[in-house]
Amino acid sequence: MNSIRPLTSNLCRLKQAPLRSFSSSRALNADFTHVVIGAGVVGLAIARMLAQRDGTSTLLLEKHGSVGTETSSRNSEVIHAGLYYGSNSLKTELCIKGKHLMYQLCAKQGIPYRNTKKWIVAQDEQQYNEISKVHDLARSIGVPTKFLSIEEGKRREPDVLARVGILESETTGIVDSHSLMTYLEGDFEDRGGDCAFLTPVTRIEPLENGKNGYRVYTRSQEGGEDAITTEVLINSAGLYACGISNMILPESRHIKPFYAKGNYFSYSASHPKPSTLIYPAPTPGHGGLGTHLTLDMGGRVRFGPDVEWVDDPTDLKPNPSRLEEAYGEIQKYLPNVQRNAIGLDYCGIRPKLGKKGAVASSKEFQDFYIKQEEGFPGFVNLLAIESPGLTSSLAIADMVSEILYH
Repeated sequence: MNSIRPLTSNLCRLKQAPLRSFSSSRALNADFTHVVIGAGVVGLAIARMLAQRDGTSTLLLEKHGSVGTETSSRNSEVIHAGLYYGSNSLKTELCIKGKHLMYQLCAKQGIPYRNTKKWIVAQDEQQYNEISKVHDLARSIGVPTKFLSIEEGKRREPDVLARVGILESETTGIVDSHSLMTYLEGDFEDRGGDCAFLTPVTRIEPLENGKNGYRVYTRSQEGGEDAITTEVLINSAGLYACGISNMILPESRHIKPFYAKGNYFSYSASHPKPSTLIYPAPTPGHGGLGTHLTLDMGGRVRFGPDVEWVDDPTDLKPNPSRLEEAYGEIQKYLPNVQRNAIGLDYCGIRPKLGKKGAVASSKEFQDFYIKQEEGFPGFVNLLAIESPGLTSSLAIADMVSEILYH
């Protein structure tokens, strides 16, 4: 049997600061003030925010060898405007706030980004009604959108087909997510935080239901089991967040994860090559926003994601059978796209809590789940953090800090 060792012995750069509890009623003799599980963009943003508090210590646990290797690096890298998520959802609130914080941080720190704008195109009256709903919502929540004439659309993007209408989102953009995460990781460490990579969590023991903190057990690279204690535990484990949650909460509150795989497609031809992001009109009840055209910071065109429900969160091999369907969807708004230039690129998987829709006009809309769990003080649970999680990441960090330190 392997013995259990304190994880702190494995941290080569551990900066032991005097601990200060997050509320006057919590004065615990724990190894850390905060432990954040999951070093995706949201976990990084949260850890960075918590590490700035004086007299605290923050540890970021990551099972992979570097930050952001799952959902955070397998997405469209879009800075979303906040158009799809209804007027009273967490997604809307955090996306709008996060968008402004993202643009500010990127401009200040030299993180590559671009305000590309986005078009949502309608090919028939039903789709026009859907983009009109998006426009009405945008006006009600203060997000700038405007309709373009078909003539202006043809002048600005002659290769894009929009038979009935074009709604332009003026604050949509793109960001280099890898540069963003590199900055967040470095700033977290500059603030005294520590990262423990290749450190999967194996079990968690709430001490007096969290009143005395949490003991977190991890598997070491040598196969043994390590343990640390923390006053505050943040579950930002992305695809594996339901599993972490189920380690802590009673069985009656266990949650089953669902996984929406998205295939992305590359484009090797030099034409057509729009300079604006192009999205089809949203489909109520759909698990995503349609197979859209996005750009990377080098101006390269890519398409996706589609939606393919899978059972395995490690199923990251692009599915060749999805290519023909994607081509048909792309051709609807980019009719001159060259079929032989579209290829399989990469996949991402979105964490879901059910086979629910990505837009609020559907009956089964999936909002973010972010809260301190009842009966478990100091345990903040983040589930179903999918799109617009990248855009919202800095605002989510603010929200978690507010939950703990209000």
